[in-house]
Amino acid sequence: MAQNEWLANFAKSDTDRWIGGVCGGLGEHTPVPSWVWRLLFALLAVCFGTGFLAYILLWIFVPRKAPAGPTGQGE
Repeated sequence: MAQNEWLANFAKSDTDRWIGGVCGGLGEHTPVPSWVWRLLFALLAVCFGTGFLAYILLWIFVPRKAPAGPTGQGE
């Protein structure tokens, strides 16, 4: 079950992002650094054309990270 916990908590990164934050989010939630994910998506896009489609789908369906800190309610 521990393997599914990272998937349940997976979100796009707000700090490590170039375009949509997908690779930064993958880098934060897996042991693989974000630059390796960027390279992998770029290679898949160039070689097979699937990297672009996979990135776009992840960009659409992966939620943004919930903001940390006070919600501002009660002030």
